[in-house]
Amino acid sequence: MTENVGTIDRAIRIVIGLALLSMLIFAGSEWKWLGLIGLVPLITALAGRCPAYSVMGIKTCAKSRQ
Repeated sequence: MTENVGTIDRAIRIVIGLALLSMLIFAGSEWKWLGLIGLVPLITALAGRCPAYSVMGIKTCAKSRQ
């Protein structure tokens, strides 16, 4: 599996993921479930691969030199 998520994209995903996960602690009871959605950007940032980007043919990482 090749990476398709760049460095800046990863940083943004981590910030958004952590912000959403914080809703588990700080949000009202009816909005707590929304915090679990924060796992998706965190996992894709850590893996460096986004399945949606693969389907759409998007690649935000630098081209590898070969």
